[in-house]
Amino acid sequence: MRREKFFYNKQTLQFEKIRLSLQERLKKIFGIASAILVSSVLLTLAGWQFFPSPQEEVLIKEIDQLESELNVVQSDFDLVSKTLANIQDRDRRIHRMVLEMDPIDENIWEGGTGGSAKYAELQNFSRSGDLMAQLRQKIEKLKRQMVIQSKSFDEIEKIAKNKEKMLASIPSIKPVRSDKLNRGVELLSGFGYRLHPIHKIFKMHTGIDFSAPQGTAIQVTGDGVVSKVERDRSGYGLHVVVDHGYGYQTLYGHMSAASVRIGEKVKKGHQLGKVGSSGTSTAPHCHYEVHYKGKPVNPVDYVLDGLTPTQYQELVRLSELDNQSFD
Repeated sequence: MRREKFFYNKQTLQFEKIRLSLQERLKKIFGIASAILVSSVLLTLAGWQFFPSPQEEVLIKEIDQLESELNVVQSDFDLVSKTLANIQDRDRRIHRMVLEMDPIDENIWEGGTGGSAKYAELQNFSRSGDLMAQLRQKIEKLKRQMVIQSKSFDEIEKIAKNKEKMLASIPSIKPVRSDKLNRGVELLSGFGYRLHPIHKIFKMHTGIDFSAPQGTAIQVTGDGVVSKVERDRSGYGLHVVVDHGYGYQTLYGHMSAASVRIGEKVKKGHQLGKVGSSGTSTAPHCHYEVHYKGKPVNPVDYVLDGLTPTQYQELVRLSELDNQSFD
């Protein structure tokens, strides 16, 4: 039975029954219902938080497992990335060095693919967003580096197919046979600053002087095409220039006669002309120069034929000493 409530009326001096209006009754009912609803929601949230349902427990385990798998995948990608970096290093130190190719530009190899803003949508995942963003970034970098390395191998393969031609073209023998020289190779006037025999001042000597009797044959030191046959009153006198490709050119100066013409293809060992003393010269010899990519380099590195390692080492040492050139 519902309990009734009374209040004491001081005017009538009697207890009278409390009668609520409809509006007051509705407010009371709404308040009670709201309290029940809020309590229910809070209890439900607390239950979800501390007492997940079996289905939620399965999902939480799957999420934890996925995070663990992401960490494993990230470790695998780090290993693959290190392996690729090792391949690129061997590409630079071995393949490209042997084939005389420029290494892959470091800035291109290590170039980024965009900052963290590129993966902003992953930040919505509080537990795994950063991990997924890092993994995405590494994947894109690895894909880009693999494309670069693949193109590098294509380029190396193309050059390697021409390696036989390249090795035949790169200067590698003396312009005058050793048995035809007036003096041993260890007494040749080498590359560097030398006392000029006529001007008596130290000048840069950009070649090696091979002293030999007048008329001795001069041979081309690698396969190539004759690009110049020219006679000067001074300087190199009658001289021949051969373009070997791959950035190499050789010059043969102070000839007494030339036996080739411009545009002629020549093979290593082919006779270009004869030793003489034309131009600015004090004695018959062949002034020999090697140019790589337009700059003179020390020819001592390109006259390996007939030399033992000890003889070559001695030649390098003596070629660095100051002496007098023949031109």
